Parts: sequence; structure tokens; C-alpha cells
Amino acid sequence: MEKMLYLECKSGISGDMTVGALLDLGADEQVLRKALASLPLTGYTVEISRVKKAGLDCCDFLVRLDAEHENHDHDMDYLYGFAQNREEAPEREEHHGHHHHHHDHEHQMAGTEPHHAHHHEHRGLRDVLDILSQGDLTEGAHNLAVKIFTILGEAEAKAHGTTLDQVHFHEVGAVDSIVDIAAAAVCLDNLGIHEAVIPVLNEGTGSVRCAHGILPIPVPAVASIAAAHHLPLHIMPFAGEYVTPTGAAIAAAIRTRDHLPETFTLAKVGLGAGKREQAMPSILRAMVLEVQPEEEQSPWEEDSIWKLETNLDDCTGEALGRVMDRLFAAGARDVQYAPVQMKKNRPGWLITVLCKEEQRKTMEALLFRETTTIGIRRSRMERSILRRREKTVETALGPVAAKEVQVPVLSPEGALTGETETRLYPEAESMRELCTRTGRSWQAVWQQVLGDLARAAQKEG
Repeated sequence: MEKMLYLECKSGISGDMTVGALLDLGADEQVLRKALASLPLTGYTVEISRVKKAGLDCCDFLVRLDAEHENHDHDMDYLYGFAQNREEAPEREEHHGHHHHHHDHEHQMAGTEPHHAHHHEHRGLRDVLDILSQGDLTEGAHNLAVKIFTILGEAEAKAHGTTLDQVHFHEVGAVDSIVDIAAAAVCLDNLGIHEAVIPVLNEGTGSVRCAHGILPIPVPAVASIAAAHHLPLHIMPFAGEYVTPTGAAIAAAIRTRDHLPETFTLAKVGLGAGKREQAMPSILRAMVLEVQPEEEQSPWEEDSIWKLETNLDDCTGEALGRVMDRLFAAGARDVQYAPVQMKKNRPGWLITVLCKEEQRKTMEALLFRETTTIGIRRSRMERSILRRREKTVETALGPVAAKEVQVPVLSPEGALTGETETRLYPEAESMRELCTRTGRSWQAVWQQVLGDLARAAQKEG
């Protein structure tokens, strides 16, 4: 049986939540402590304890900074940033057996003042990578930590309009964030699981105040990571930031699948605690799944999806464009517009939305709010989809994000042979980036990339 990690991000994801969940799954605490102690970082201690969240027993991973050292919990900036005032900011949970005063410093909502100024230690990506290289980490843990920080660096560079070499981390360059990311990499490597299912990241609404001013949720770093790595976001009707940049970067670095296998055995469950209390309990649930090896499975699987339809004859093109953007941002699997001729011979549009069960009500609410429709048709449909995985393929023009699928091979008589062939499909966003970077036309890039992907598929074949 193959093992697979499933992260259920119903309450978002952050660095400390991830580490807590992985420790609860069975990652070796002593291996983690030894690895962290080998890093050339001072001014912090790590506390691992059990806490209650919504009555559930969870593992809590806390990086406690010394009073004279940075003294700032950066992940918490994002998690507490929604509070309208200091009194509304939730209290952190008491740790069993501990009675510490938690020195909270929050990103504030517009109109409130921060408690007092802080000195932030700004590190460049090279500084962080140098710290990681000096630690006694396994090759797998080191490479994963580097990948996570590189994803963060690219997001910061894009947000601030600079290059990866010039970008300086703020929150994520601080001691606690370095420890969170290194700890997540060590725990994942220790568990020895290389497949990760992360269907969606649940995010809140509102805005946060940070070093750069008032930012909307998702903050630019999270939005950039989600866009670059095709992470689906589901916007919940709750105020606050549930997905931190560190959490998004971890998800982007380890995610290999966007849906659960058709059948599996649940081997272990781990609960990681966050540091806030709000509408959704601050819990990340991680599960170890045991699945039948893919070569023993059918190359496709079956599931169900909802199809929503509505007809419009009084919406402008600009309004329809906004509707499509919002539906995709909320997690729609597909949105289609088709011209139709309606009653009284009026020209109109048929809007079709495909979504999963848990997204249906959100999609319907968006259609009602953003269009002039007063009725929506819906039907649940069964479908067959090829098993797929996301990967990055090196081409002559540079790395390209692609989906890899296994297509069934048929005999000359049309019967299944039990064999498959590999196909690779490039992601459109990755293709656009290549066009921009190389200055070539879409057609030229498309032809080059398709040829390179075909050769890569044959090698794997």
C-alpha cells in the first residue's frame, strides 16, 4: 500500500498548525528538536504541548521568542489581523501544564493603532538559505525547506515588484517563521510521505494592517502563491485571515493532488492547533491515507459534480466578466458562457458553473448577488476523470507547470489492455510567464513546450 498525506484546511493553514498536525501524526519530536538545535539561530525556545480546540485534543507547536530578541510572533499577525479593536482580538489557548503570558502583537484593522513599534529583522533569501545549509538537516528536509522559502521569496518579489535576489523578507524572515518552515520540512521528511492531497484552502474576509499598510485578505503574498501554484481558495463568510503566507507556501510546496483517491484506508489522524479562537476552530486536520498503488488502479476514477445553469438577457459584458472572476476565485471548477436565443426572441447568455458539493451554495449566492437572475437550475452529475498529478517539467525555454495523466491504451479491437501512456498538459499561466520572459509569441512557445513535454512523457512512459 502507498501512503499519502491529506491536509483538510477547513480552518485555513499556517506554519505552526502544520507542524502540530504532523507531530500528532507521529513525526519524531526528538528528531525535530535535534534538527532545529543545529540551525545557527538563537533567541527562541520550542514548546510542544496538548491543547483543547472546540473540545478536541490537539497538538500545539509554539516558537517562543526571548524578550530581547525580535519578540514578535509573525504568523499571529496574519491570524489576528481581523480584530476591529484590541478587545476583540481573541485570547490564545492555555497550554496544559503551562501558565504563560503570551506577548501578542497584532496587525490591526484600519482605524486602530498598533500597541507599539517593533524592530523587524529583515533577511534576504540568501541569508535564510545560508542558515538552512548550516543546519544538520537531511537532504530531503533541506531541499523541502529551500523550496518553501523560494516560493515565499517569489511571492514577495512579485508583490513588491522586485527580483528574487533583491527581495527582503519581513515577517517570514524572522526567527519564528524560519523555525516553523524548517520544522514543517523536517516533520514531513521524517514521516516519509511524498504524496499530498490538498483540495482547497479555506480563507476569511476583511483586511489587515501590516508594515506595508492596510492589505486585503487574502494578503498579496497568499494571493500570489495561490495564483502561481494553482491553489484553490474558498472564501468563507467569516472575518479574519485563515491562510498565512507560510501556510500557503507549505501547501504549494508539497501538494501533488487536488482530490482524494476513490478508495483509501485511513491509517492515522493528527490535529494541529492554531493560536486563535474565532468563528471556525483553529484546527488543521492531517491524515495519513493508505491507497492501492496506482499501477493496480484504473487510470481514471469516478466522482460527482454539480452543474448550475441560469439564463440572462439583461447583463452587460463587464458584469459577466466580474461574475466569472468571482466564481473562479471562490473555487468553481469551470465557468462557461454560451449565447442563446431566449423567449420573445431576445438574445441572451447561458451561464454554466461546475462545482463541488461544498461550494454549491456559495456559487448560487454569487450568481444571485452579481447577476440579474432570479432562478438557478442545478443537477448533480456523475463523471469520470483521469487520475492526475501536478509537476514541473524542464523545457528548452525554462520550467513549465504541467498536469500529468495516464491515458488507457486500447487494443486494435477497442478493448482495454490494462496499459497506459503518459501525457503532459502545460498550465496556461505557466505558458504566459514563458511568453513574457522570453518575448516569444504564444504559438512559438506552445510548439516548443508541447514537443518538450511529449519527449518527457515518452521517457516516463
